Amino acid sequence: MTKPLIEALKGKAQPTAPVWLMRQAGRYLPEYRELRKECGGFLDLCYNPDKASEVTMQPIRRFGMDGAIVFSDILVVPHALGQKVEFLEGEGPKLDPIRQVEDLRRLTRDKFHEHLAPVYETLRQVRSKLANEKFDNTALIGFSGAPWTLACYMVDGGSSRDFIHTKTWAYSDPNGFGDLMDLLCECIVDYLSAQVQAGAEAVQLFDSWAGILDHTMFSRWVIRPTRKIVEGFRELHPDIPFIGFPRGCGRLALDYAQNSKVSALSLDPQTAPKWAANVYQNLMPVQGNMDPVCLLSGGLTMQSAAEDILVHLGKGPFVFNLGHGVIKETPPEHVEELVQMIRDWK
Repeated sequence: MTKPLIEALKGKAQPTAPVWLMRQAGRYLPEYRELRKECGGFLDLCYNPDKASEVTMQPIRRFGMDGAIVFSDILVVPHALGQKVEFLEGEGPKLDPIRQVEDLRRLTRDKFHEHLAPVYETLRQVRSKLANEKFDNTALIGFSGAPWTLACYMVDGGSSRDFIHTKTWAYSDPNGFGDLMDLLCECIVDYLSAQVQAGAEAVQLFDSWAGILDHTMFSRWVIRPTRKIVEGFRELHPDIPFIGFPRGCGRLALDYAQNSKVSALSLDPQTAPKWAANVYQNLMPVQGNMDPVCLLSGGLTMQSAAEDILVHLGKGPFVFNLGHGVIKETPPEHVEELVQMIRDWK
């Protein structure tokens, strides 16, 4: 059976734009908050296939999304490599920093897939639930953080505005920093491939911090690693759509689209839909790109933003999404209204 989201990602314009939203499963949903009370820490939920699969299904049951993205987190990759990762309430992720080549000895791939086995089981369970609950048109999406973004957290030890430690290492010791990036590239290919084997029908690479680099560093630490991953992945899964999301990089996204070899480009809110239609959609399918705050606001603000996107991008190969994740204060009713608007759009 053909699925609208997969068909769109393969370059075929759809009569109705398929839709899914980044962070569509999460704290804005009351059913998520109820289930979350049953778990310990956030990573405990990510590594519990029974609960993680339920969380993945919640927005599918409520809104009928065309894509179900597996509930997990990008930081399970460094965690699987042996780096200490914890999520502190109100503070975000904390990692034991890796700041030099010698620190790479703390990382090991020995139990990488064993550690991530719960994520693969979650995918298998979601695939089964989609079939059993008759969501025949819903595609299952796997994902990973991109090497640059993962390195930002791994080196700086958590979230930061500028990731000074990561950029300093990349500038001052590109060969040593490259060793970390090469390791991440290899692991991400393996990780995404295992997700496909467990049931994923498309994958997305999140490069959330691509926008903090200048054009030279962007080419070296965003485009080249992405191309390496895509080429390795395609050798194993040539027909699986591969979405790239280099957030916040402005016009450098054009270099990314032309040179990274991704098969679809996810856009951030700063990209004008009309410009994206004229430039990016002539190269590949696009995904995006409503400002999550428009969804939070609802009403005419949301409707106007959605209409602008649909008018300019809806005629070509396109997947409706946000330009980043759903904000936790977003009323679920706004998501329902948005999805219905997309369904009714002519």
